[in-house]
Amino acid sequence: MTIRRHHDMGGLDAGPVDRSEHDYAMWEKRVDAIVKVLSTPDRKLLSTDELRRGIEELGPGVYDELSYYERWISSATNLLLEKGVITVDELGKKMAEVEARWIKDRETAE
Repeated sequence: MTIRRHHDMGGLDAGPVDRSEHDYAMWEKRVDAIVKVLSTPDRKLLSTDELRRGIEELGPGVYDELSYYERWISSATNLLLEKGVITVDELGKKMAEVEARWIKDRETAE
């Protein structure tokens, strides 16, 4: 007996597949670039298999709530933490810097 994990939807009725392209947001392009840079042969910080494992380990609630590239960046971040490339403290500080910059830019635009 094979147990189907939450993300494994192969063979399930899901209706028609939307094959239309969409314009990618800048953040989606950045996530794609980050993952490509992390997986270059000279860096080898993550592989496609590791990225997929990380996505599959997100769990049903998180997996369903995140978009495609949100899953990618979540997986890549978790892998970098797992491998000790970055620390939780470093990540938290950088996220706070980015948030502060974002708030300042928003206030300036108004």
